[in-house]
Amino acid sequence: MSIRDLLRGVPVFARPLPGFAAGEAPDDPHELFASWLADAVTAGVLEPHAMTLSTVDADGLPDTRILLLREVDAQGWQFATDSGSAKGRQLARHPAAALGFYWREQGRQIRVRGKVLPLDREASARDFRARTTASRAASLASKQSEVLADPADLEHALAAAERAVQADPDTIDPGHTVYSLVPASIEFWQGDAGRRHVRLRYRRSADAWQRELLWP
Repeated sequence: MSIRDLLRGVPVFARPLPGFAAGEAPDDPHELFASWLADAVTAGVLEPHAMTLSTVDADGLPDTRILLLREVDAQGWQFATDSGSAKGRQLARHPAAALGFYWREQGRQIRVRGKVLPLDREASARDFRARTTASRAASLASKQSEVLADPADLEHALAAAERAVQADPDTIDPGHTVYSLVPASIEFWQGDAGRRHVRLRYRRSADAWQRELLWP
């Protein structure tokens, strides 16, 4: 069996899905996101804060990875990565990105696009301190995106980082940076088994949001 035949045999949206009355959506897309996120948590969506971050490298090629959403507030949609990583270097060169959420259990997608700015060092330090000991040690040990010549090197680095964190819980990874994406557009997509998908896009216009119902 070919991959094409295998994929065509996989059912799509063959499950009960929530509705989406786009005409009743709030004026502020952040209110709608908060509502959808709460629904996802209640429905048991696994890791609903996991999102795809898309950036562009020095050659103009798109690059993606999965990160966790840290916060959504007046400063924007926040995530953290190492400023010296491939993602950090890409954002320094081209400070714009797209975020993508897909909540399979509910057939929902959310797309966010906009400019990206690093928050101040204190905000990044607070985020780092709030992480688990294992997460902080992993961040300190990692030479993110560099070639790992020997897996044993990682184990040695992790052990040393764990000792450092235990000796000084206030140890901060200097490269750990919280970034904020300031959205220019936010799109909400609700899947439908009959292919009558609902797409609602919010576009930033001056100090207000414009709502647009899109063709599926």
